[in-house]
Amino acid sequence: MTYVASEDRYEGMKYNRVGRSGLKLPAISLGLWHNFGGVDAYENGRNLITRSFDLGITHFDLANNYGPPAGSAEETFGKVLSRDLQDYRDEMVISSKAGYYMWPGPYGDFGSRKYIVASLDQSLKRMGLDYVDIFYHHRMDPETPLEETMATLDHLVRSGKALYVGVSNYSPEKTREAISILKSLGTPLLIHQPNYSMLDRWVENGLLDVLEENGVGSIAFSPLAQGLLTNKYLNGIPGDSRAASASVFLNEGNITPEVLRKIKALNQVAQARNQSLAQLALSWVLRNGRVTSVLIGASKVSQIEDNVAALNNMEFSKEELDRIEAILKTENGPSTGIESL
Repeated sequence: MTYVASEDRYEGMKYNRVGRSGLKLPAISLGLWHNFGGVDAYENGRNLITRSFDLGITHFDLANNYGPPAGSAEETFGKVLSRDLQDYRDEMVISSKAGYYMWPGPYGDFGSRKYIVASLDQSLKRMGLDYVDIFYHHRMDPETPLEETMATLDHLVRSGKALYVGVSNYSPEKTREAISILKSLGTPLLIHQPNYSMLDRWVENGLLDVLEENGVGSIAFSPLAQGLLTNKYLNGIPGDSRAASASVFLNEGNITPEVLRKIKALNQVAQARNQSLAQLALSWVLRNGRVTSVLIGASKVSQIEDNVAALNNMEFSKEELDRIEAILKTENGPSTGIESL
């Protein structure tokens, strides 16, 4: 059946300007980290992408290593784009990244010019694109000079393969350095993609300040803390959950009594606001305008619909914010770890 986009797709979505650039992103974007790989059902992935677009989600975030197997999420997206969304390409922001392992040998990982250029060429081929709207360096390379990595991002913009560039998983100090290098080259850093949620607030320890000072946007991944900030774990660990499968990023060891106490208390706040826990978590990350967009993942269309509905209740009273802070407060303070994506 031929897909035709909903005519009212822009009526319910909020769009935010990215830093001091001319680009706007939807407040909620779709990440294809999970559920779009070669091991997943194509038709479900297609439905997730097209329903997102119908709801005003114009930004689709990928990376070279998303799958499994690596690269297959881009192939899935490319197929959906070719079959259903080609006529809407200019209404979409499509991003990809490079920085994690992709192929054997010394040129298939990290941040060299050799690796990054080859990786983007492969990504463009998999998606059937001439360019991506945003291209990120996915993580810091401890061995390649940052000047080389940033010069490569500048080269990709000048070659027409990317319209804008960003970084992900960079510390505040390295982000500041990257901003300076790119500014000197004439290609501004558009955006930073860090993990940020109620349960992991490391970006509040300086990164958000660096971005604001320099007019750089931010898009938070894992705003639902790998599903912890949903109703999934309120009554134990479901057998089909990511934690039960001993994911690298979430396992039973992460779901401590203290974490359960927090999410149950937060759920009470959500209920008092007539929101789901996920809606509360998304609204909170977006609460003060310091975050441009949040990246959601989904395995079901209903999850996307529920998440987008968070935009119907974005205001917090001082009492609500104080209560949330009291729930989240721990002896160790906000997390300072950087989660890999």
